[in-house]
Amino acid sequence: MKRRTLPVATALAATAALLLTACGGSGDDKSSDNDKIAGADQGSEKPTKSAKPAGAASDKPDGVDVSLPKDMNLVFDWDKPKAKNEAAAMDDAANYLRAIYKGVHERTADGAAVTAYSTGDGLHYAQVQIGEWIKGGWTGSGTRRHFDVTTRSAANGNSVEVGFCSDASKFYGKEVKTGKVLKTEPSPKDFGYYKIIMVKYPTGDGLWQASKVFVETKAAKCQ
Repeated sequence: MKRRTLPVATALAATAALLLTACGGSGDDKSSDNDKIAGADQGSEKPTKSAKPAGAASDKPDGVDVSLPKDMNLVFDWDKPKAKNEAAAMDDAANYLRAIYKGVHERTADGAAVTAYSTGDGLHYAQVQIGEWIKGGWTGSGTRRHFDVTTRSAANGNSVEVGFCSDASKFYGKEVKTGKVLKTEPSPKDFGYYKIIMVKYPTGDGLWQASKVFVETKAAKCQ
């Protein structure tokens, strides 16, 4: 039997209750900006490794690389919001996901990219995800698409909720030892809905870190 390739949909599914707080099943994403964002009051901690912001929201912290191998393609099919903070938080939510898969590729959960773009529960989530891929002996291959993004700012201006759908139906595991790509048929498990709470790095201008991650697996609204 072929193993599924995405930890959220497989190996981590059994432990999801321990790792994640699910996004409720109501499907109501029309919360007002005045509603409290879960985890919005959690401050960002200083990264374990230096991640001095480069200034512009689209810039990456000095010395931190989130590039991926050619056969691992993360697509972010979304438009930036006009609000500067929300646009910057969205950029770094994408960098957070790139950092996770860079860790998968490099076989380490403690790389500079992961520690730069995450903190608190967000860092724990990233490290567990990467650890499951490493434990399974897999890296990734193919295209993982992210779409239907929304952003919502907390009243304090230091936290932004970035919500989006994910389609991993064309993203597969690849055995590290053999290089074999473990292709599978599309399944509802390939579609997830994410809410990532991004918090502003306290001593820098332009860097946002993932502090909490909420995941709804088999998300009907994303299929």
